[in-house]
Amino acid sequence: MTMTTIRDDDRGDSGGPAEAPAVTPTLRQTGRRSIGWIVLAAIAIAVALVGILLSGRTGRVGIPLDSTNAGPVGSRAVAEVLRQQGVTVKAAYTLDQLRDAADGDSTVLVFDPDDNLDRRGLDVVLETASRVVVVEPGYDALQQLAPGVRAAGRPAVEGTIPAGCALPAAITAGRIDPRPAGNAASASVPGTFRIADAAATGCFRTGDGQYSLVETTVAGSDVALLGSASILMNDGIDRSGNAALALNLLGEHRTLVWYLPGLADRPVSGAPDLEQLTPAWVTPIMILLVLVFIAAAFWRGRRFGPLVIENLPVIVRAGETRDGRARLYQRSSARSRAADALRVGAIGRLATLARLPQTADSIEVADAVASLTGRRHASVRALLIDDIPRTDRDLIAISDALAELERVTAAAVSPTSGGPTGRMDA
Repeated sequence: MTMTTIRDDDRGDSGGPAEAPAVTPTLRQTGRRSIGWIVLAAIAIAVALVGILLSGRTGRVGIPLDSTNAGPVGSRAVAEVLRQQGVTVKAAYTLDQLRDAADGDSTVLVFDPDDNLDRRGLDVVLETASRVVVVEPGYDALQQLAPGVRAAGRPAVEGTIPAGCALPAAITAGRIDPRPAGNAASASVPGTFRIADAAATGCFRTGDGQYSLVETTVAGSDVALLGSASILMNDGIDRSGNAALALNLLGEHRTLVWYLPGLADRPVSGAPDLEQLTPAWVTPIMILLVLVFIAAAFWRGRRFGPLVIENLPVIVRAGETRDGRARLYQRSSARSRAADALRVGAIGRLATLARLPQTADSIEVADAVASLTGRRHASVRALLIDDIPRTDRDLIAISDALAELERVTAAAVSPTSGGPTGRMDA
């Protein structure tokens, strides 16, 4: 047991308590107290950065299949080669830009993975183009542009696929590889088509009635359906006959309008709600911040905080502390704790009298004191260690016996030393 002794002589010159100077926390102390909040702020910032990076992954690689994007999922390579062959490539991102860019002899490439175009928008595409190449069309696009063609899911075979048809573009390509490559795998899922219209022609058969390329005619315009956007992407254009197929599909007319529908082409169905107005990264960041707050609440809420030593500007006399502790022991009938406090003080002083090292334990002190005083080892050990006070009378008896043992030990070590040290001087 560790005990704190407050001296009676901690007084001022006038005999009263000395005034202690006010203690102002230093910058280092303030920093130590704030270390927990600093760590929480650092964690929150790190979580926010991770969320922004995760939500902005698509932005870093650019818009998929964009003719101006030189990244892995872009199609700048195809567009530049077509320009070198004399084809005018124009980028369009809205229906108005499509109308301005298209002329009477043009091919329109449409890639709309988010289904921004409705039936009216698809009709506009058919009206403005002599030839339409639709990459990975959705359900509405198939219904409007190729009523006799249905989606047939992923290819049933892996690897390169032979042409297997009489279309000039397919024959020139020979074989294609529609699988996503590298970073394109996150932006494109290859699909196939099933033909129910005898006027449609299917090429690059991947399974039972599945084709990666279908050509048909709708409202006087040639329509080509391409099941894999990876064929046109920078990451996949150099595999097998992908480049040859892309150049022949898109380079038939002197003008190519590269049309990527955006939100401006989506039909207006009412005021946007809060979810539509909120950026994509807000929700994951809020969830992560809530989790961080809950973890911090469990971490800091399980206790009031670490114990600290505070310099109070008051002086407490040793007698007041002694009497207050004694009243607490008496009120709670903590006789064993009071006896332990007396024994700890007595054992420390006896060890000093017996010239024992600070590492000596209670048994060694008891044996040394018994040897010095000539008392029985068992009785000394019982007094210093084993005896348990059952009543207040027993506690007083132990206190008196400890004081007597200290007096006898002091006399045995130095016959000229003084008397007992006092009952409650612990």
